[in-house]
Amino acid sequence: MLTGGDLDYLTGDYLAELTMLILGRDRLKDPGLGYAKTFLRQMEDGLGLAMDRGVKIVVNAGGLNPAGLTDRLRELADRVGVPARFAHVEGDDLTARAGELGLGQPLTANAYLGAWGIAECLGAGADVVVTGRVTDASVVVGPAAHHFGWSRTDYDRLAGAVVAGHVIECGTQATGGNFAFFTEIADLGRPGFPIAEVRADGTSVITKHEGTGGAVTVDTVTAQLMYEIQDARYAGPDVTARIDSVALTQVGPDRVEISGVRGEAPPPLLKVSLNTLGGFRNEMAFVLTGLDIDAKADLARTQLEAWLPERPAELTWNLARLDREDADTEERASAILRCVVRDPDPNRVGRAFSNVAVELALASYPGCTFLSMPGNGAPYGVYTPGYVDAHQVPHVAVLPDGARSEMAPPDDTLALAPLPDPDLPPPLPVGATRTRPLGAVAAARSGDKGGNANIGVWVRTDDQWRWLAHTLTVDEIRRLLPETANLTITRTLLPRLRAVNFVVEGILGMGVAYQARFDPQAKGLAEWLRSRHVPIPTALLDPNDAQEAAS
Repeated sequence: MLTGGDLDYLTGDYLAELTMLILGRDRLKDPGLGYAKTFLRQMEDGLGLAMDRGVKIVVNAGGLNPAGLTDRLRELADRVGVPARFAHVEGDDLTARAGELGLGQPLTANAYLGAWGIAECLGAGADVVVTGRVTDASVVVGPAAHHFGWSRTDYDRLAGAVVAGHVIECGTQATGGNFAFFTEIADLGRPGFPIAEVRADGTSVITKHEGTGGAVTVDTVTAQLMYEIQDARYAGPDVTARIDSVALTQVGPDRVEISGVRGEAPPPLLKVSLNTLGGFRNEMAFVLTGLDIDAKADLARTQLEAWLPERPAELTWNLARLDREDADTEERASAILRCVVRDPDPNRVGRAFSNVAVELALASYPGCTFLSMPGNGAPYGVYTPGYVDAHQVPHVAVLPDGARSEMAPPDDTLALAPLPDPDLPPPLPVGATRTRPLGAVAAARSGDKGGNANIGVWVRTDDQWRWLAHTLTVDEIRRLLPETANLTITRTLLPRLRAVNFVVEGILGMGVAYQARFDPQAKGLAEWLRSRHVPIPTALLDPNDAQEAAS
């Protein structure tokens, strides 16, 4: 990014929900850690380049210890001989106060701060700003608010920057990575990272450096815009952005304009990321090959559970029928039976469990073998969101000269409330249909938020939207994705994007570190949905696809 073209600010988002748990465990081993060490390594080469080119750097790599990372950066700058001014933002870490705030006793408790501490640091002349847990978009909103002199109540402008920040926060996911229509992109060898050209009015253009791979199109930007959203209100500590107001326009090759974004006052409560150590987990995977797969699985289950000296607190089985009849390779003839155990006692899910599984090998079903070796249980984490009044959370900018400047919480707030459903478009006239994969006309992207998953689905034409809005209901999602049948699902229509978003509650158990599913972050959930077959009006299909379906 530093050598490929012009930049004013280089931003970095290092903090997934799972990352906070990992950093919390690092800090248990060494109180001086708790930050993203990767960023330090990147600055070995990048700091001098940035200073030479006049690029300021804003990152949330401070994690649980922004002051510690800032100290290490100053040492690095001295060592490599690069004069730079460093500042950091703190106050998000509520771990020591979690009990008094009604948040329990987590390993980590971090409030999502906003952009104004970043803007304050930049206004004081910082070249590098390090934060802890701020919202992902804040590393973009802070520089924009500073650069243009926005006020705390410039809600539409702030919301526009939030949307731009959301689009670029996951890097190449906005330029063709993890993209449903990836086969349409000529060069995906190494997609370029996205750039947000933010304007004074809050509109922006998403682009990338010339000569880099990937693509920036309305669809690639929509894909990232739909990632991990909940509903039409995208709440943050500084502003609530209205996703239902976003307009996307292709204004040139690899240039997509974001406009029309409306903002509202932020909610009075700040979200808090809570991570706890849930206990210990282990897994054994049995390979079942050839005939009588169900009977082999039943025997393995019966034997293992009977042979265990103590039953763990949780013991679950999953049989993945990957096998094919009359297969031409042994792998295609095999199914996988997984047994997952969890318990507060590491011994109960350690060798006492995995050794028993291996001991079955000569006494169980024919062809018994494993994908995993016996071993000890590993600790797992549990993520939950919490909420606290913004007045209870300090938000402090520690400036390059060491001075401390506290950011006041917002004066104006607006409690979140559901929006009424927009009017449905008129349905398509009844006509001929073909049973095809949903993905023949629809793109989708899915992601995780704690124990929930979202699936955003969108189409390209108005007629396709008229069909999708009436067809892809909550009941249809439950039919197409049977794993969701007994879960709460919420649907949000976004007509300006020709999109519909679903939030599936509880499908990921207690979060990604809990590993409730083989896809613990729901990354493939959207692609599963796109692969499911539905009757699609022939008029909406590509002519070649419709002809192939007919034959």
